[in-house]
Amino acid sequence: MSRAKYSTTLWNRYYSGKIPVIPDIKSRSPQEGDLLCGRDPVKLAQALAAAGAPVLSVVTEPKHFGGTPELLQRIAQATALPVLRKDFINSRAQLQESVELGASAVLLIASMLAKEQLFGLVEDAVRLGLEPLVETHNEAEVMAANELKLPIIGINNRNIVQLELDDGSVGTTERLAGLVRPGVLVVSESSIANAADVLRAKAAGAHAVLVGTAILRAKDAAAMYCNLSAPRVPVLNNDPS
Repeated sequence: MSRAKYSTTLWNRYYSGKIPVIPDIKSRSPQEGDLLCGRDPVKLAQALAAAGAPVLSVVTEPKHFGGTPELLQRIAQATALPVLRKDFINSRAQLQESVELGASAVLLIASMLAKEQLFGLVEDAVRLGLEPLVETHNEAEVMAANELKLPIIGINNRNIVQLELDDGSVGTTERLAGLVRPGVLVVSESSIANAADVLRAKAAGAHAVLVGTAILRAKDAAAMYCNLSAPRVPVLNNDPS
C-alpha cells in the first residue's frame, strides 16, 4: 500500500487552513491507566481516519503503555494513512522492524539517546525510507535537533523520562517552538486537553498537535477529534444589557 510522506501530509492539512491533529492510539498510560476500555483499537483508528485524521500515531511500547508491534501492523493494514511508530527506539533493528510493520515514520526521543546515537538512528531511518520525528523537551535537545536539518520536530510538553507523569503544559511548546529552525514542521505533543490548548499551541508556533488521552477518554472519540481539528474561538458577549 503506497502512503504519502508523513510531514508532507501534515503540511498539506496545515495549508488547507485546518490544524493537523495526530491521534495517538495507545492502550494505556502510566498516569491515566486503561485508555481503550474494551474498544478495538483498529476500529478506533478507522473511525478517526473517517473523521478526517490525516495521519495516525501508534504506541508499540509494551511495558508502560501496553502496546505491541502487531497493533501497528494491524492499523497500518486497515487504513491508508501514514502511521508513526511511537516506542523507545534505540537500534537499527527496531527501525527495520518498523518498515516491515508498515510504519511511515518513527519517533526518536532525544532525551533517551546519546547525541551520536540519535544522529546515527536518524541517518539509518532515512536510508530505510522512514521519516524520523525527533522528540525534544528542552532547549539543548532542540538545538541538537536543529543540527540534523530535519523536516519535522516534536516538542513533548511532558517529560518522557518520567513516563509523562509530570504536570506538563503547552507552556513547554510556548518556550521552545521559537527555537526550532525555520521551515521545520513543529508538532506539539501531550497535554493537549481541549480546543483552547490546540489554539494555544498554534499561537506558540506549532504546526500540528499530537493528542492521545483527550481523544481516547472522550465519550465519542471521532467527535472529539473533529472538535480539536477545527477549534473555534469563543465569542464573548459584550452587550451590557
